[in-house]
Amino acid sequence: MKRIMLFIMTNIAIMLVLSITLRLLGVDSILAENGSDLNIQALVILSGVIGFGGSFISLLMSKWMAKRMTGAVVITNPSTNIEKWLINTVEKQAGIVGIKMPEVAIFPSPAMNAFATGASKNNSLMAVSQGLLDNMTQGEVEAVVGHEMSHIANGDMVTLTLIQGVVNTFVVFLSRIIGHVVDRVILKNNQGHGIGYFVTVIVAQVVLSILASTIVMYFSRKREFIADTGGADLAGHQNMINALKRLGQVEPEALPEQMAAFGINDKGGIMALFSSHPPIEDRIAALEKRALTRS
Repeated sequence: MKRIMLFIMTNIAIMLVLSITLRLLGVDSILAENGSDLNIQALVILSGVIGFGGSFISLLMSKWMAKRMTGAVVITNPSTNIEKWLINTVEKQAGIVGIKMPEVAIFPSPAMNAFATGASKNNSLMAVSQGLLDNMTQGEVEAVVGHEMSHIANGDMVTLTLIQGVVNTFVVFLSRIIGHVVDRVILKNNQGHGIGYFVTVIVAQVVLSILASTIVMYFSRKREFIADTGGADLAGHQNMINALKRLGQVEPEALPEQMAAFGINDKGGIMALFSSHPPIEDRIAALEKRALTRS
């Protein structure tokens, strides 16, 4: 709750500063002189509602969406030895990191992957692929599970949702400001919103969204290093390193976009700036360096 309030208050403060800055720079005066009826204060509120609204709705629906997009089946009554072991492992780690037992699921994919999601650390889902269970040793699987449990315990789902809400707010706000400037100042349209406004808003929102995604992905990559150290603490540095090495030997199957940032590995983007995960080599190097300093 403190994390949520901090980000909300930060976002409000940023938007207020932005609103005051635009007023001091005379943007509202320029728009008014050109016949604009833009209400910056109202736009600030609207942008916040739209920006955070979509992010929080997505967060609240995250477990439901994850199960349907991956075909993950929650283990309610473990019937095999591997299912019993997996439940026991998650239960043990949940006790260590101090969270309620999450739902545990297996999704039918031959690729080695895993993910964690949920609206809060005490209302979460941890899932591993069948391919992960089939191709990794128990120690390696335990490390991957520890990585995902660290994501949950650190509240990474909520953190990235809030960051996404902040950048969404800016995208909505700035795209409409740009649209008004183009429509009123450049195109000299003084009769309602013309086609120039709507086209400009759409184009600006697409461009700004692409740029904003680099911010979210940057934070996602930072959280991956932290989750790796969590997995190492829970299952041992060498198990975590071995799991990453095994993942680095194959081309990963990408998770659905909404969950890629919470997986153990991902194909990443065309450019490093758009990747939700750091390179496997960098993650292994960071763990090896940490292991040396702790030995």
